[in-house]
Amino acid sequence: MKHEIVEKNVGLLAVLILVVISFGGLAEIVPLFFQKQTTEPVDGLRPLSALELEGRDIYRREGCVGCHSQMIRPFRAETERYGHYSVAGESIYEHNFLWGSKRTGPDLARVGGRYSDDWHRAHMYNPRDVVPESIMPAYPWLFERTLDGRDTPRKMEVLRTLGVPYTDEDIANATREVRGQQEITALVAYLQQLGTVLEGTR
Repeated sequence: MKHEIVEKNVGLLAVLILVVISFGGLAEIVPLFFQKQTTEPVDGLRPLSALELEGRDIYRREGCVGCHSQMIRPFRAETERYGHYSVAGESIYEHNFLWGSKRTGPDLARVGGRYSDDWHRAHMYNPRDVVPESIMPAYPWLFERTLDGRDTPRKMEVLRTLGVPYTDEDIANATREVRGQQEITALVAYLQQLGTVLEGTR
């Protein structure tokens, strides 16, 4: 029997399994490249400002993505807690994606506007001042360091080559917008815009 040949030949079985998985994966992934909802930005989406962009880099540098996801799955347990499920059009300008997969802390996809800037600053300085049971580390050095904005225009230029619609004016003003700002100010600016573009997510 032909199936016995496959079952008794480990190498052939492995190759055929890879072929089946490849075809299955392609059948699921390829159509996404042709769907408007996965390839075009949602209405009202704008690129991050220079300050928000620097805040995003601080978010990555400090490893926030290691404990906080930014992707709400379309399950009732998640949407009731965090808000509207995440859609692909919100992440069109994200390079690289910060969806994350671990939730030691809550998902932050819709955190923008939920708390004041002062709350975020207090939380980052010492989380237990505002959430007594928190296990999040404190980040007091963010209040001591300032940004010079020297590399911000170049970051925006690179992102523009990847399709982020930064204008020449955005790039020209980037250093001035960022220079002298505390790192905590940039991080809070980034957090405050997360998930605010979809209507009905607040």
